[in-house]
Amino acid sequence: MKLLRRIANLGYGSRREVQAMFREGRVTDADGDVLYADDVVDPARVRIDGEALDPPPGLVLMFNKPVGTTCSTRDAGRLVFDLLPPRWRRRDPPLSTVGRLDRDTSGLLLLTDDGALLHRIISPRQHVPKVYEATLASDLRGDEGALFASGTLMLESEATPLAPAFLEVLDPRRARLTVTEGRYHQVRRMFAAAGNHVVSLHRARIGALALDGLGEGEWRVLGEDDVARVFAADAVAGPVSPL
Repeated sequence: MKLLRRIANLGYGSRREVQAMFREGRVTDADGDVLYADDVVDPARVRIDGEALDPPPGLVLMFNKPVGTTCSTRDAGRLVFDLLPPRWRRRDPPLSTVGRLDRDTSGLLLLTDDGALLHRIISPRQHVPKVYEATLASDLRGDEGALFASGTLMLESEATPLAPAFLEVLDPRRARLTVTEGRYHQVRRMFAAAGNHVVSLHRARIGALALDGLGEGEWRVLGEDDVARVFAADAVAGPVSPL
């Protein structure tokens, strides 16, 4: 692929805007030599304003979503994409969130431009565990673990029961819940069905992938080993990073 098209597809600008970058000498190789629009170059050696070129299609990000941000690109208010480099919204193929966290939920969110990977992660057939930590309005009764693990819990307006989920009590009003589905507001609705209300909710892990010290609002690009941890066979409930 010619360099002009590659750079435009990565969201740095329209083809006309990228052409202007070439004319201004802003596109160089790793040695500082000016590159031209028709050049065919190893993307790893391309620099724009001295900075390495963004990753090619197949990009996967781990993001620590703050409360108050939404995953949609159309909703009013502060968006997840507002905290990422603006050009990433213009990538072709586009960058999308892997599932969603609602505005009031924080924590681990994946984004990718790889549609096949996105659907693999969210597919119910994959049974990828998602670990949430919830702070509750009332003390736990003590029977919630058995209820969530039963595989018989029906949520309002749902036609099929939930798959078994694993509950770990952290203290009377804090719990860690591992689910393998991604139904609408699932964790909040599960606790509501048990007569409680979620005050705050944080996703701590997807598969065996955890935030590992990534600060709120921060992100990092994942490598193949990181992505493999999402599907790790030993991704079961256990200790994760605290809230």
